[in-house]
Amino acid sequence: MYKKFFQEGEITTRISRPDWLKVRIPVGETYSSIKSIIDKHKLHTVCGEAHCPNMGECWNSGTATFMILGDICTRTCGFCAVKTGMPTELDADEPRRVAEAVKLMNVKYAVVTSVNRDELYDGGATIFAETIRKIREASPTCKVEVLIPDFKGDEFALNIVLDAFPDVLNHNIETVPRLYKTVRPQAKYERSLELLERAKKRGFTTKSGLMVGLGETIEEVISVMKDLRKVQCDILTLGQYLQPTKEHLPVVRFLHPNEFKEIKERGIALGFKHIESGPLVRSSYHAEKQI
Repeated sequence: MYKKFFQEGEITTRISRPDWLKVRIPVGETYSSIKSIIDKHKLHTVCGEAHCPNMGECWNSGTATFMILGDICTRTCGFCAVKTGMPTELDADEPRRVAEAVKLMNVKYAVVTSVNRDELYDGGATIFAETIRKIREASPTCKVEVLIPDFKGDEFALNIVLDAFPDVLNHNIETVPRLYKTVRPQAKYERSLELLERAKKRGFTTKSGLMVGLGETIEEVISVMKDLRKVQCDILTLGQYLQPTKEHLPVVRFLHPNEFKEIKERGIALGFKHIESGPLVRSSYHAEKQI
């Protein structure tokens, strides 16, 4: 059940994935067609960049989550497969190409996320806003959800996005406060809660997401859920952390599907309007059904 490997000079225990986490390799005519559109428009998707386990299912159903602002992130989160470094370019034409791809794919519910661009004065908020507007111009009936970074707590940047009126404002809390220094070293737990609270005060539907399996306790997860409800967060996604490479944080524990069900039931009792909870759940999984 256990495999040993060396990581930065230390021996770490790597736990084999249980059967319920095995997924099929993406195939199919629809998948191939969508990949062709993405490649032609020189776009990035979080599906591919973050090694999402649901890529086959989502793409074959004609949906995808677009990742704007390039594919290099300025932060070094211990869980994320996206490349880190210092971006050198800002593509002002990207919103138009995303909108064109959404139209060609006949997407009814578009999710737009991004890398962190902390070197930009607005964290990339202007590109987010322009992408929302361009999608609405190209596909007027398409719903738009944005999964945004924390913009380093800058309310000015958040308002740029909100002024474009996304249908859902999503910002992931990711993990419990005790693990932030390891999992999200450049982020702050209270700052993320404040962002969600600001969006709610402006009347937006808000959403957040949590990973489990990094060493947190169930009671710590419930405590985070209570904090999210204090800022009136409407929707929550809860999924199993999967180690993308051996350079990333190891999985401490794989939760059984029954545990995800139990956590969901406790969350619904707290007042969330919807909770998507399961081993393979990710931020944009079944997003179109959640509102």
